[in-house]
Amino acid sequence: MNRSAGLLSALYLATSTGLAWTAVLALRHGPPWAVCLFAAASLVPVIAVVRESVLCDQRRALAEMWRRSAGPGAGAADDIVRAELDTACCERWWTSCGTDHDSACPRRVPRSSAA
Repeated sequence: MNRSAGLLSALYLATSTGLAWTAVLALRHGPPWAVCLFAAASLVPVIAVVRESVLCDQRRALAEMWRRSAGPGAGAADDIVRAELDTACCERWWTSCGTDHDSACPRRVPRSSAA
């Protein structure tokens, strides 16, 4: 866990301990419904601590996956796209899916009416 998640988990556990102590005091001197309420409420921060640890594990796994994907060969797709863009001849050729060229394009083949 990082520092903020650890601090948050410590706060959750302190809250849970306070609610559990209140449940014990309610058991000694209070109505039974208050005991059940405080006992149930003392479990909620424990669930939050478990959730924080699961989120921390998921973040760690995601960071590891990103590190592995950035290894050798990760830039191959970028290199291919860059090479294709470098070989493009004009804007109209790209927008027309390779069927037409700009009038100033050196690769333009003039259309002739002779068949």
